[in-house]
Amino acid sequence: MISKRFYTFLHRQIPIIIALSLLPGLGYLFLGWLNDIFTPAFVWYLLIVAESFWGYRLYRNFDFETMGENQREAWYCELSWFFYIFMLLWALIFLLYVRHDSQKLHYIAIFTEIGASVVAASLLASDRKLFKPSIFILMIPLIVYFLLIGAWHGYVLTAFACTLTWVLLYAANSTNHLLMKADHQATHDVLTGMYNRHYFIDHLQRLMNTLKENAGFSYLLLLDLDHFKTVNDSLGHDIGDLLLQQITHRLQQQLPKDTIVARLGGDEFIVVGSTFVDCELCSQSAIKLSEQLIANLKETYVVDQHHLYISASIGVSIVSGRSTNANNFIKEADIAMYEVKAKGRDGVFLFNEEMSDRVEKNMEIERLLHFALPNHEITLQYQPLVDSRGKVIGAEVLARWNSSAIGPVPPDKFIDIAEQTGLIIELGNHILETSFQTLREWCDAGITLQQLSINISMRQLTHYTFVEQVETLVQRYHCDKLCGKVVFEITESVVAEDITQVITLMHRLKECGIRFSMDDFGTGYSSLNYLNRLPIDEVKIDRSFVSVIDQNEQNQAMVVTILNMAKIFKLRVVAEGVETIEQLNFLLRHDCDMFQGYYFSRPLSKKQFVEYCHNHS
Repeated sequence: MISKRFYTFLHRQIPIIIALSLLPGLGYLFLGWLNDIFTPAFVWYLLIVAESFWGYRLYRNFDFETMGENQREAWYCELSWFFYIFMLLWALIFLLYVRHDSQKLHYIAIFTEIGASVVAASLLASDRKLFKPSIFILMIPLIVYFLLIGAWHGYVLTAFACTLTWVLLYAANSTNHLLMKADHQATHDVLTGMYNRHYFIDHLQRLMNTLKENAGFSYLLLLDLDHFKTVNDSLGHDIGDLLLQQITHRLQQQLPKDTIVARLGGDEFIVVGSTFVDCELCSQSAIKLSEQLIANLKETYVVDQHHLYISASIGVSIVSGRSTNANNFIKEADIAMYEVKAKGRDGVFLFNEEMSDRVEKNMEIERLLHFALPNHEITLQYQPLVDSRGKVIGAEVLARWNSSAIGPVPPDKFIDIAEQTGLIIELGNHILETSFQTLREWCDAGITLQQLSINISMRQLTHYTFVEQVETLVQRYHCDKLCGKVVFEITESVVAEDITQVITLMHRLKECGIRFSMDDFGTGYSSLNYLNRLPIDEVKIDRSFVSVIDQNEQNQAMVVTILNMAKIFKLRVVAEGVETIEQLNFLLRHDCDMFQGYYFSRPLSKKQFVEYCHNHS
């Protein structure tokens, strides 16, 4: 299959060939007029002009981005005949003029034939199917002419012409080899030898055009290796590279011959399948192949005496002529693949319209989120924390967004998007400063709280300016009365980060008087080892445990275990999501320290919280 760059290269040669034929052709026409052979020369030139119009049409009709596979093959076939006939026309003018040796026209004919051969070898070197026949079409008449001279110098010239033919073929072949090598390097991945992203997108674009012609379907599989980074981090990139090569070999063995597979980069591979008439059959084939690939890839690898196991997540997109941009289908497969990641990895997911709508909504939220702070759409609410007597002893700060364009946006929606896009840094800074300022205002107004809890994301905590920012806020808003009252709530996902770096940051923040709470405790990665190493002061029992306390004894045992574990490590315990008196009484019986939930109060505005404190002090 000729790649896009060679189609484009041949396309650029058309006007050059036309120019090199029309302009010298005028010289031959003039010589024919001077030497009484004007009529055949004129007929020959008319053929050149007609051929040029044909070439111009071929040049204008070429559009690689919109042409399907059948259209490109038809165009290439017609182009080949265009070049062959042009070379035959130059061979014809040679045969016409070489007979007129009395007027010395044979010298011009010989020179022109050699020149045309050099042009053919140079301009058509990118394609062996073109330059080899063209050189023979031009040089064989010259060789035969020298041979028919019948004198010794004719034999010498015949030998020279044969040598020149070999040189031209050798030079064109060498150039072709270099071009093919450069093309291979430009379209293939160095490590695995697979096609790269650049080639794959070109191929996918061609396939889309073909599908549009035939109203057909194909499938796209985006394959991402699960936890491959762990291999690189623990065993080194050399082992990782060897593992990728073995994975490449398995993929190439497992995939059908009519599929194209490429490495997008890192540990991501992409596959495009054959064409189908029926969309449902295409989807079934894609899912079946994906499941086979996952099963095959999970078999043990032996790399430099290491026995490795790795799984994969695959996102599937159905390709058709409905889009003009190949990247749209790759994006769909990417979205589907991350859906697999979100559901626990090691699986397959087919992109659908529901997912498309959700992605579009998320993109709209992301776009509007950039303007939320400047438009003062982000507000803070405060949910009371109470002790065993029902007295307000603190609050958790909760961000709320009421967009002027789309209305209220749930926190779990916009916080996740802010995390993914990096907007959480700017948003987190706003929440931090507003919270510190509010705590100082309440203190000055005589409202005494034991703590103000602020949720901190891992991306925010590990940002290089975070500690300095907290130190600045502490100096600006704090006094002796406020020292130790700010609590940063972090989630159990902290242990998935560089735990040593996280512990160092936490100790630096504790020097500023910041305390730490483990939020959503029991739902993630926590272990006794991490609970012992992390400098935390309290844990929050996740609402998912609290909400089912009164359902069965097993749920109750889970909550009691968390409470007992906290006592062993001398940690205060907050139960969030308390909604019923039964839940509260159970927690009170087992010595829970603090409570938070709708049973006491929903999140309140700043003014409402002050009123609540006065009524429950």
